Amino acid sequence: MGLQAALCPLFPPQCLLCETQVTTEFGLCGACWRDTPFIAGLVCDLCGAPLPGEDPGHPVRCDDCLSSARPWDHGRAALLYRDNGRKLALALKHGDRLDLARPLAGWILRAARPILLPGTLVVPVPLHWTRLLTRRYNQSALLSAELARQAGLDHCPDALVRGRNTRSQEGRSREGRFENMTGAILPHPRRGRLLKGRPALILDDVMTSGATLAAATEACQAAGATSVSVAVLARVAKDT
Repeated sequence: MGLQAALCPLFPPQCLLCETQVTTEFGLCGACWRDTPFIAGLVCDLCGAPLPGEDPGHPVRCDDCLSSARPWDHGRAALLYRDNGRKLALALKHGDRLDLARPLAGWILRAARPILLPGTLVVPVPLHWTRLLTRRYNQSALLSAELARQAGLDHCPDALVRGRNTRSQEGRSREGRFENMTGAILPHPRRGRLLKGRPALILDDVMTSGATLAAATEACQAAGATSVSVAVLARVAKDT
């Protein structure tokens, strides 16, 4: 009998959100599962937002991605950023729920598998060092490390760096978000070389306008990545 099996009677697994007893580790109870907006079915090939209709057999794009140029090649999201999707993202980012990284990364991987290429290097959206000091961890790096482990891919947590401490994106217009991020993310002077000649997958917790992911994509391209895809835990999107 393994240690985990031996401990189960003493410490039964609990729901990730409400602590109700569940049957498996890192799971959700029935009520929380129903209130968690997983993205399934037809999705935008560039941001992962859900779309109405049946799969036409070729990549499709949402209105946002048709009207805004995306520098990356493909994108996926595990959840919508509402209800329990928002609760989980904020719990990982601000609530010190580091235990969430493993199951949440698994959900992202499930969504991102169709866009993963052999030899992909997984990299997180970086935090500026001053923000990292106050927050103590980069939630995107926790997710990217765990996704890479589960997928059997290489991971480099510092392939990209924040060249300057950007101000919060909250409350900014779409144009303001992109302006705020212009030139803010760069390849690491040494570790960025690992991106050259291989595909990259950029991981972040939440996508809103796509400004941060665009800046990270341009940094990967500047470092010589052959293709760049993005994956996020949650996507801010219109209801379908």
